[in-house]
Amino acid sequence: MSDEFRDQRIKKLNELNAEGVCGYGGQFPRTHFVQDLRDNFEPDQSVCCAGRIMALRFHGKSVFGDIKDISGKMQFYAKKDVIGEKTFDFLKKFDLGDIIGVKGSLFLTHTQEPTIAVKEFELLSKSLRPMPEKWHGLKDVETRYRKRYLDLIVNDNVRDVFILRSKITKSIRNFLDVKGYLEVETPMLHPLAGGAAGKPFATHLDALNLDLFLRIAPELYLKKLLVGGLEKVYEINRSFRNEGISLRHNPEFTMLEVYTAFADYRVMMQLVRDIFLHIADTVLGTRELIFKDEKIDLNVWEEISFAKLMDEKFGINPDDSASIWIEKLKKKNIDLELKQGKISRTFILNLISDLIEVKLAHPVFITDIYTELCPLAKKKKNNPFLSERFELFIGGMEIANAYSELNDPQEQKQRFIAQAKDEGCGVLDQSFVDALEYGMPPAGGLGVGIDRMVMLFANQPCIKDVIFFPQLKPENCE
Repeated sequence: MSDEFRDQRIKKLNELNAEGVCGYGGQFPRTHFVQDLRDNFEPDQSVCCAGRIMALRFHGKSVFGDIKDISGKMQFYAKKDVIGEKTFDFLKKFDLGDIIGVKGSLFLTHTQEPTIAVKEFELLSKSLRPMPEKWHGLKDVETRYRKRYLDLIVNDNVRDVFILRSKITKSIRNFLDVKGYLEVETPMLHPLAGGAAGKPFATHLDALNLDLFLRIAPELYLKKLLVGGLEKVYEINRSFRNEGISLRHNPEFTMLEVYTAFADYRVMMQLVRDIFLHIADTVLGTRELIFKDEKIDLNVWEEISFAKLMDEKFGINPDDSASIWIEKLKKKNIDLELKQGKISRTFILNLISDLIEVKLAHPVFITDIYTELCPLAKKKKNNPFLSERFELFIGGMEIANAYSELNDPQEQKQRFIAQAKDEGCGVLDQSFVDALEYGMPPAGGLGVGIDRMVMLFANQPCIKDVIFFPQLKPENCE
């Protein structure tokens, strides 16, 4: 049936072309967005508007329709004796979804509906495929993601989510710029897959015959900028991990990373709190959010010790050996399915740390994280088994992560070596160690998942609903 409709529209296009009407016009002198006209209505005001036809109704010698642009939708009206018989007949070859320009003046109908009385029409882009019906045509989630452009046309709430996303990133930039931070760009192609834990995407640069990786994180390059004397830097950009897809994970994702010289993780804790409150105040106008039917008060922030959670859930202490951990976990009926040979504490932590769920909706800082899980963070002075690091959870999701950045090059090298001994856990980045040997100031570093942040502020439980074009299986792939 869709091919039949398409053929009919192509026939109309050919007929219009034969009459000298171009189906794909050029520049149009728009004077107003339709929502501005509705908000600031002035009778008889001359206007030029452009948008997509969302409704078209002929009544004898007149026609009513709706035109929609980025701002909203507005009714238009035209009479045959005003626009002329030829133009009126051309309108009968227009379809829902066509993009048009209209010139005319404003008036109120007898139902007090602001309306454009059209004197001239211009066809700007003929739609060859029919629009989905508002209530029946685009409810399939897979189709919405795969054909996001249609989703944006028919679902205003979807468009609003992505407009909100843009406002959020703009708000972040404004906040950090005022605080004296410099926005920078660092490489997407890395010679080593470092800066975070994760499986990378591999590629090859033919010009240099060089194997490279899409970046897992920009962290090491940003800290090299601290070495270079740029004391407050940030980057908002993509990172990539060749891992699972879920409600909270997409292989490519957007991160905010911020680094502040002469600071620590406590300074970054205050910074991330201030960023969230700034967005709430300037973009949403409220500090009370709704996420998955739960109320979240951004005025309430809690701090919970990871070490305490590990003790309560597993009976594990940070100064115990790996063998003691294994015995305690067995008593909790936790089967680690351990491989033969020596098992490190890091290996065990990577297996069990995800079992700790943060169920609180309001913001929670998880601190006192074991040093083995933080190869780039400083140890706590009063307990070397714990790190100066926090993870921020809001709505039960991990949203942000921050450290007091390790700046001792010799210790950093030993951490890299120890991490590399655990399967799939990092590499020795000698170029970064070399940079540290020139001296990096003490610093706090912060990473915030922008996609999850938008999920939270837009009340969207699935990450695919805040990414324009999320990764999907190929069509017809079982």
